[in-house]
Amino acid sequence: MTQASEAALTEDRLSPLKLKRVGIDTYRENVAYMHRECDRYRAEGFQALAKVEVRANGQRILATLNVVDDPAIVGCEELGLSEDAFATLGVAEGYQVSILQAEPPASIPALHRKIAGERLSRDDFRHIIRDIAERRYSKIELTAFVVACDQNELDREEVFYLSDAMSRVGRRLDWHEHPVVDKHCIGGIPGNRTSMLVVPIVAAHGLLCPKTSSRAITSPSGTADTMEVLAKVDLPFEELGELVRTHRGCLAWGGTSELSPADDVLISVERPLSVDSPGQMVASILSKKVAAGSTHLLLDLPIGPHAKVRSMPEARRLRKLFEFVAGRMGLTLDVVITDGSQPIGRGIGPVLEARDVMRVLTNHPEAPMDLRQKALRLAGRMLEFDPDIRGGDGFGLARDILDAGRAFEKMQAIIQAQGARPFDPENPPLAPHVVEVTAHSEGVVTAIDNLKLARIARLAGAPRAIGAGVDMQVRIGDTVAAGQPLYRVYAAFPNELTFARQASERDSGIAIGQPDQITRLNVEC
Repeated sequence: MTQASEAALTEDRLSPLKLKRVGIDTYRENVAYMHRECDRYRAEGFQALAKVEVRANGQRILATLNVVDDPAIVGCEELGLSEDAFATLGVAEGYQVSILQAEPPASIPALHRKIAGERLSRDDFRHIIRDIAERRYSKIELTAFVVACDQNELDREEVFYLSDAMSRVGRRLDWHEHPVVDKHCIGGIPGNRTSMLVVPIVAAHGLLCPKTSSRAITSPSGTADTMEVLAKVDLPFEELGELVRTHRGCLAWGGTSELSPADDVLISVERPLSVDSPGQMVASILSKKVAAGSTHLLLDLPIGPHAKVRSMPEARRLRKLFEFVAGRMGLTLDVVITDGSQPIGRGIGPVLEARDVMRVLTNHPEAPMDLRQKALRLAGRMLEFDPDIRGGDGFGLARDILDAGRAFEKMQAIIQAQGARPFDPENPPLAPHVVEVTAHSEGVVTAIDNLKLARIARLAGAPRAIGAGVDMQVRIGDTVAAGQPLYRVYAAFPNELTFARQASERDSGIAIGQPDQITRLNVEC
């Protein structure tokens, strides 16, 4: 008799447990909670951190078991579920549920071979990714897979196998149209909200651009966080599809789309470990774009001393890997290497970034020119995916669409369709507590540390407090006097302002020196 059969017989003999919702955010991990004195716990021989199967009303989920001694968390007649697990199971609190030991994932032998440094086959990756998407792996097993792929670097065929496997689990879309365009940045540059300008430009031209974006995990704002200042981003998928077909584009959160769900699970481990190997980055990005039905992708690859990619040789190697895997997956790819030496635009934080975006769209005299120019460059390259647009003509066409107000009109239509929220870029709802960070000496701004400024913005409360963040007053090459403001910090609460101020006093993130100390980046198209 198998372990599952024995568990099923035990389940028949024991009364079910009452479901309890335990208000703990376990971030993309299903967790179940049982009291140590529970009859079911003792009868089944469960162990802490074991994988269990929870069943109710014809539904089932896999979860990691936590054992508790405090009846205030869960009683002996109850089974607790974390927020993620409770939402996934989809039954009401108090409903009768059963629990049994889960079968171990069938792909564990392949995982062990990867840990040993072996090269895996296409089928190996498919089995591993299916088990990950079905939440069969524990956090420990997920961590082992992520670290093994990082330490025993994947070859380019393995990166393709991983990308292809990730794109094939979950939802896979077909818009019945060609081309379907998208744009993605590998990240790491504060304020880089070009997607909110590129999408309305290319949609105004008529290209289909179903842009789903992420929320911030370690940054002061993601595209979805900034767009949420202007409109709803958490939209049902069916509603989103109709919106895209009507308006040729969207700017929505991708969390409800079920595209490449294994990637969302892997990210929950990669982020805390700060693991972002080239192979895993390529698989994460391309699997979601292919699953979303994109046929053409523009990839923004910033380089800089405080960016994810720090040198041109590294950027070229990463570009070649992206191009190889995209080609194998049938995706047309254009990689643009851009300057990531400093933030793009003035604002770092949801409201401040939304202000910058709307100023560019309305051709406001105080619109940040670097954000405008970069967005036009990227939009121009995307417009050249249109077979009717000659190479080199895209930038001028993008500029004409923006200057004529057509991009602003399209953005307004998208905002209204997604559910507009009141926002005045001339009087944005900034957080109430403010401090100015000033120059300690005169000179020239020679460098800006993206990571330090992003951390200061997060300490101030961004993105949780939408009006919090950093408002830049200088750029590299600017001449400053002693006492001149370098940036303003906005915080929702006094203690958060104190944290941000103390961090800026230790290191403002802005270096001041002589003009010959500036390192100029030579980026290529």
